[in-house]
Amino acid sequence: MQNQQQGIINPKYCAPHNVDLAIVRKDHRVLLDAAGEPVVTLRRKMTTTHDRWQVFRGESMEMKDLIFSVKRSSFFQLKTKLDVFLANNTKEQVCDFKVKGSWFERSCVVNAGESLTIVAQMHKKHTAQSIAFGKDNFMVTVYPNTDYAFIVALILILDEINQDKRQS
Repeated sequence: MQNQQQGIINPKYCAPHNVDLAIVRKDHRVLLDAAGEPVVTLRRKMTTTHDRWQVFRGESMEMKDLIFSVKRSSFFQLKTKLDVFLANNTKEQVCDFKVKGSWFERSCVVNAGESLTIVAQMHKKHTAQSIAFGKDNFMVTVYPNTDYAFIVALILILDEINQDKRQS
């Protein structure tokens, strides 16, 4: 797919090799880079039935800075399925990415559109190089040439949606 070779948030977050990331959950809705600069802002739309989220460039929440939106594929789900639409996909008839998995098992896969092409995977397994930061954290492998800031934003949204499930 065309989106695999470019940065969705920024090309600087694409690497020509797998990237293992340790996600440490905190109560932020703004994703910061290592220098503390805002990369994206995550905003939940409260009036929707499908848990719709919007992701904006930097600290903006203006539509001109929208990068992508995410919604649950259907209202009732045993395993989480999310459809991801890039900002220029205004008709939203076919998703640009799909997230499928079980948050409870700390396992999910991000596919390019409706294809079987995997661009990232979340897993519990820790490798010798990975560091576990406690039971609320997990590992994500981002495949080559995939924007890892984009993947982190997706995982944070998945976490928020599943936090809500646990509290209701």
